[in-house]
Order: sequence, then structure tokens, then C-alpha cells
Amino acid sequence: QVQLVESGGDLVETGGSLKLSCAASELAFSTSGFIFSINVMAWYRQAPGTRRELVAAITGRGRTVYADSMKGRFTISRDNAKNTVYLQMNSLRPEDTAVYYCNAGGDFSKPGYHWGQGTQVTVSS
Repeated sequence: QVQLVESGGDLVETGGSLKLSCAASELAFSTSGFIFSINVMAWYRQAPGTRRELVAAITGRGRTVYADSMKGRFTISRDNAKNTVYLQMNSLRPEDTAVYYCNAGGDFSKPGYHWGQGTQVTVSS
């Protein structure tokens, strides 16, 4: 079972920055006797009353994708040696306030089965 542990959420003022981290216990899992390696790790977010949405995703080789509203402000990165993915968030806005979740095992179009517990990011106006 892959465990994902996020950290770094906080209260920050508009225009501020935060860096989230997500450490994975492993990047492989077994099911039905087969072992699958995890390639894509991603960040999603969910604000109250809204659907969970993709923020950014990254492959093991560093290929990335971002939601349009995050392009130029957020940067996803990954340290494969540490099984850790990061999300550097700059120029934060009140509308970025949400619980940010780490996800592993999906692809660029849908999340995988492995989720972290979430970390709260609050941007004050």
C-alpha cells in the first residue's frame, strides 16, 4: 500500500509563497499478483463546495502538466531518490485557498488510487 504524506500547508498573505512536499512510502504497488510502478505523481486541490481539481502533475522523467490558472505561478518538481514531489506556489491568491492533496499512480487526465490526507493552504486577502 502506497502511503503519501503531505506537508507545507499554511496561512499566507496574498502574493506570498509556499512550498508543499509529498513523501511517498514507495513508488510501486502490487495487486492481483502483479507489481506496478508509479510514474505520475500529482497535486490536486479542493476548495469548499467545489470539485477536486488537478493542479499539476509530473512523470518520473520530469514531464509536467499544469492547470491553466496555475501556469507561471506554480512549479511541480520531483526527487526520485527521495520518492518526494514538491509544489512551489508563488503569487498566491485568495482563490488558491483549498486543501491540497498529493496523488500517485494516475496519468495526466485522471488521478490514481493513492491519495494523501491533504494539507490546508489558506491565502488571506
